[in-house]
Amino acid sequence: MQLRQRISAAPVSTLVAGAITTLVGVVSSAAIVFEAARTLGATPAEISSWILALGIGIGVTSIALSLRTRAPIVLAWSTPGAALLAASGHGLSMPEAVGAFLLAAALSLLVGVTGLFERAVNLIPPAIAAALLGGVLLRFGIDLFTTMREQFALVAAMLVGYLLGKRFLPPYAVLIALVIGVAGTAFGGSLRAGDVDLALATPVWTWPGFSVHSVVGIAIPLFVITMTSQNLPGVVTLRTHGYTTPISPVLSWTGAVNVLLAPLGCFGINLAAITAALAMGEEVHSDPGQRYKAAITSGALYLVIAVFGATLASLIAAFPGALIAALAGIGLLDTIGGSMAKATADTGSRTAALIAFLVTASGVTAFGIASVFWGLIAGIGAHLITRK
Repeated sequence: MQLRQRISAAPVSTLVAGAITTLVGVVSSAAIVFEAARTLGATPAEISSWILALGIGIGVTSIALSLRTRAPIVLAWSTPGAALLAASGHGLSMPEAVGAFLLAAALSLLVGVTGLFERAVNLIPPAIAAALLGGVLLRFGIDLFTTMREQFALVAAMLVGYLLGKRFLPPYAVLIALVIGVAGTAFGGSLRAGDVDLALATPVWTWPGFSVHSVVGIAIPLFVITMTSQNLPGVVTLRTHGYTTPISPVLSWTGAVNVLLAPLGCFGINLAAITAALAMGEEVHSDPGQRYKAAITSGALYLVIAVFGATLASLIAAFPGALIAALAGIGLLDTIGGSMAKATADTGSRTAALIAFLVTASGVTAFGIASVFWGLIAGIGAHLITRK
């Protein structure tokens, strides 16, 4: 009864933020998940099971942890992990892949239980953390305007609607942009809602198998890139928005759920970063203590996606890419600005923060590890050299 009262008390702005968080997260990366599954030779039933397992894992943990901590704990599947599987999974059997999922999840559980990851993250200077978040999100702000090359009228109308909303109805500014975008694509004929086919997902259990290739070539890299490319910026996002939620229990529960669901195709769930920022800004709710309701909404929608996992591919195809890119950019404008303000507020750490921002925004990778990790290393190095 209490849960029902909390959800019913959620204002429209938090519900909309949660819906946009899920929409952007799924549409922007689901194609990579499907490609990873196909690389491993997954059947349509197995692909459906993957989405079922991922949706349940993300939905249950997002809802439970957000209610427990009263913070917007937004989870997502590991997009770089899916990219790793798509690039390196050739020749791997499905049992070997599941064994790799299981081992990577067990390693995540281990660092959560021991608290090693949280202790390391707490050493990051606040200005560097804010710069890392700004660097991660910058591409989405730029994409807002590059999409105008394809759909100038649509994106410009969404942006103007958002700005007018910021002026007159701040809590609903992103919703106004979404309504304009959907209406514009519908009238323009690019919203293909008629192509969506409803179908229920069914679980497919695969017993794990292990090999040198699956452990060294998949499991360990999957763990490393998920921690550095997803969980690290996810923690940074929380900290930058003022949430001091203990991270070790979050990682422990996430890892445990991932272990349980790995045989069904849950290759990796983790803290969200980019999409999580959509559920944490001022436009979500004026009271930071109420923004967890957006994460609950996001989690509930992931549960719906889990049930209709077989429908996901056709649903993704219904939305034009320009709409999703513009919506993500608009929803993150305030977060990008706030991150840069925090990163440059202290003149003593400004240079180090700028270096962290630029390295992260550059997208440079090495040894299969994403730029956010190298931005962290560069920023801390510069901080240690320049601090007085």
